[in-house]
Amino acid sequence: MKKLLLTCSLLLLAGCVDKEGLSEESTKPPTGNANSSILVEEYADLQCPACKGAHSQIVEPLLEKYGNVIRYEFKHFPLAQIHAFAHEAAEAAECAADQGKFWEYVNDTYENQDQLAREDLVARAEKLGTSDMDLYRRCIQSRIKRNTVQTDYKAGYALGVRGTPTFFVSGERVPRNTLEGISEMIEKKVGSQKL
Repeated sequence: MKKLLLTCSLLLLAGCVDKEGLSEESTKPPTGNANSSILVEEYADLQCPACKGAHSQIVEPLLEKYGNVIRYEFKHFPLAQIHAFAHEAAEAAECAADQGKFWEYVNDTYENQDQLAREDLVARAEKLGTSDMDLYRRCIQSRIKRNTVQTDYKAGYALGVRGTPTFFVSGERVPRNTLEGISEMIEKKVGSQKL
């Protein structure tokens, strides 16, 4: 009963936040080569320990090796049933994206994965030099990015994503979530483009 009251209270408060200057749309940019036809998508949860490991052991080396060849897109797939802070962390990252800080925010969130309470999310934005903290705070409080995160989640679910991290290369699911497995698929796509 207390949880229900708390949820209702938060929803009512979110409705009272001034939404001027806020947008529901995602502004998170891809990284790598934005014009590449080879798209690597990762469905990830910012509170997921496996995603944190994949970020440093797969994503960063992948971008270092293929950054000029691939377009890399991060998709939110918060596993809210087991990660209580995942959805709000994803929304906060989207709010940071509105101010050009998406990738810095994701990197810092993975580095400080044990600090995901709302005050931590705000402190993270301040630390990263977010230019308009009032706008950022209102963005988080309003929960305006909730549908954006849910859109990523629903798209992943429709593709068969059930856990994180899950990678796709040009729409094809990567069978082995390893640097080698993803690299093999990228190499095949690069080779087929040279023909």
